Amino acid sequence: MANHNELGKIGEEMALKHLRKLGYKILEVNWFYGREEVDIVAMDGPMLVIIEVKTRATNMFGEPEFAVTKRKQKSLIRVADAYIQEKNLYLETRFDIVSIIITPHKKHLHHIEDAFYPTM
Repeated sequence: MANHNELGKIGEEMALKHLRKLGYKILEVNWFYGREEVDIVAMDGPMLVIIEVKTRATNMFGEPEFAVTKRKQKSLIRVADAYIQEKNLYLETRFDIVSIIITPHKKHLHHIEDAFYPTM
């Protein structure tokens, strides 16, 4: 496995631990719709939360959350819609980003609730 894949897995585990500590109920991890994927699907009380985890070894090229471009947002919205239809859910839905920087000296996690909103 490539080093960036290992870093991503560590980041996802950190995100899951963080979300569970906040009381989120994890429904899915790495849920695929075709070739597109959502990192984490969870419940925060009555709200369905679609969570993208971005992990980097540095913020030299910007914070990890900046990698969630409009194109990635559209992909997440498509996958969320497929998930909602497949599971026959009728819940308010929110899109969060968990941004993580892991260096040899520290780990920093930033959870952004309502990071973006689906557009028409």
